[in-house]
Amino acid sequence: THPERTEGFLFPTWEAAFLALADLPGRPIVVLDEFTYLISGNRAIPSILQKAWDQQLRQSQVMLILCGSYVGIMETEVLGYQAPLYGRRTGSFYLQPLDLPSSAMFFPKYSQQEQFLAWAVVGGMPYYLSAFSDGRSVLANIRQQILDAGTGVLYGEPRLLLMEELREPRSYFSILRAIAQGRTRLNEIVQASGVREASTVARYLDILQQMGVIVRRTPATESLPEKSKKGLYQISDHFLRFWFRYVHPYQGELELGLADAILAQRVQPDLDAFVAPSFEEAAQAYLARLARVGQLPFLPQRIGAWWDRHNEIDVVAIHEGDHVLGVGECKWSIHPVGMNVLENLRGKTKSLLRDEGGWIIHYFLFARSGFTPELEAHAKGEGVHLIRLEEMLQGF
Repeated sequence: THPERTEGFLFPTWEAAFLALADLPGRPIVVLDEFTYLISGNRAIPSILQKAWDQQLRQSQVMLILCGSYVGIMETEVLGYQAPLYGRRTGSFYLQPLDLPSSAMFFPKYSQQEQFLAWAVVGGMPYYLSAFSDGRSVLANIRQQILDAGTGVLYGEPRLLLMEELREPRSYFSILRAIAQGRTRLNEIVQASGVREASTVARYLDILQQMGVIVRRTPATESLPEKSKKGLYQISDHFLRFWFRYVHPYQGELELGLADAILAQRVQPDLDAFVAPSFEEAAQAYLARLARVGQLPFLPQRIGAWWDRHNEIDVVAIHEGDHVLGVGECKWSIHPVGMNVLENLRGKTKSLLRDEGGWIIHYFLFARSGFTPELEAHAKGEGVHLIRLEEMLQGF
């Protein structure tokens, strides 16, 4: 309605628009958000920007920031060796989801357990976190925002997100559903997904890893994890895990308006089992934060978990050269952790070390509901580290 207000802000070409950035006063910071959308609409954009940068922008005072949510396009069209803009970046950042302490700040009215549950369900993506409200319970948020096929803002989010980047979404979705339901080894995924050829599943898994959708976990004791045959696959994002476990398998029922039944019969009885792996991840991240601020008794080379055919240790931090080992057990239980958990952890640690001597061992126990008085008294004398949920929720 006021054409004169846009005068001077209309450009005949993208090249002219990019070159005009050099004339901005001072030391401007220019952010091109969702740059991948721009590329999808015009594949020549990176070449046009490269030409403008080389001709004029690189000598200017402008700081240009390119953001994109589709990792694959950013890597091939912006960061890749064959990309026009290759070699011109002065920095790059792969933004990770918010950690547990930061995510908890979205819900100041929640109890500490509710803050953890919300993070375990939707993860650390700000958009997903903002969809939940601490004015209603976590289960009510799940019902309203995720399971409601009509009005749930997160109901169709994973499908829209992944179908943008996947050429054969049905096969990929079957694989992700299998992983979300606990099939974490290659042969288990092949059998559960319905994709017949193991080589085809392996190729799909590799693509999903490159996209950052899944991660291949190996025991923390593996010095060459990429060559290890003990790898287990896990969906990286908490919300994608939840969606492929409770939404994708029951879309027929949810489309019929049976969200209340799915919540009561599928989600609620299984929720503690679902969030337990997230509690282990939070414990591993807690040790990493301790190490970064110099509060861990040693400097770890790797932090993760450990398992063999018979045993599993939730948290392992290791420095092989110094022969120092930190081992931890995580209990997302309504009951306080007692001496039996510590003794069990000591037994599993012996299996990990195979009776090899000379190791300095630090024990860590992580609990949702605290510890028994007997364990607390023993821990003081033995130097066992007892960490409660409230400590894991605190930043450093």
